[in-house]
This record gives sequence, structure tokens and C-alpha cells, in this order.
Amino acid sequence: MKLLKLTINGLECTKAVSPSMTLLDFLREELNLTGTKNGCDNGACGCCSVMIDGKPMLSCILPVLEAEGAAITTIEGIAKGNELHPVQEAMIEMGAIQCGFCTPAMVINGVHMLAKNNNPGDDEVKECISATVCRCTGYNSIEKALHLAASKMREAAHDGS
Repeated sequence: MKLLKLTINGLECTKAVSPSMTLLDFLREELNLTGTKNGCDNGACGCCSVMIDGKPMLSCILPVLEAEGAAITTIEGIAKGNELHPVQEAMIEMGAIQCGFCTPAMVINGVHMLAKNNNPGDDEVKECISATVCRCTGYNSIEKALHLAASKMREAAHDGS
């Protein structure tokens, strides 16, 4: 076992971990943060996406010890208290959640994209979601949700709220 120190959703965490454990397994098994999903175990589906130091990364293929000292944001850390992030609200509003398995990763990627550019074009939105497999929605509702979230974020920035 090795001692790991990192920040999860804004909270410092120190825990003894097996060097063979992935970040995904650490989040789900050690911290009970089960919003991040395991769809493939080899980095192909994108459902395990979390933010590491502000950038989306695949947690199913990342050894947990490589996250030493990092700031990790999971889907559980996106909302602020009881207030959903605009991407989460838009996903619900546009019916872009279906079975929900890919939703956490789509939200993580959407939040990252909109933090960089709150007025993305169609190609940028498609690129954003292309790394995550969705078998239910056909992607159209997810694309619409991200455009809606962008609009809401621009409006909120304009209103100063």
C-alpha cells in the first residue's frame, strides 16, 4: 500500500491505496463516488471521464498513484450545493439523459468545453461529446443541451448573476 494525497471535489483526501488500483476504482470503491461509470475498462467509451486539474481525463486507465497531488472533479462535484450546473439543467430539460450511463461524462466534458468557450459552434460541441459513447440518445439531444447550457451561461454572465 502507498499513501495517496489529492483533492476530490474540493476536499483534501489522504488514503492508503494499492499501486495497481485505477483512479476509477479508487473513486467508486474507496470513496463511494459512484457517479463516474465503468463502461469498458480500457479507455474506449469515455464514460469514466473526470476532471483532473481542470482537464477531462479517463479514470479507468489512470493508475491512482499518477493522480498524486491533483485536483479531481467528479460528477458529484459539478453542482454547487443544491444548485445544478447549467449543463446539468440543460441535459434534463432537453431529455439528454435517457439511461444516464454516459451522462456524468457528457456533463464533465460539457462543463470543460463551456468553461473555455461559452459560445461553441456545432463542430466544437460535436468534438466535445465525441469521446464518450452514448447508446440511447443519438447525440442530438446532448448537442442541443450543450447549446442550451451555453446560452444560459452567456445570459447569466450578461445579467451579472
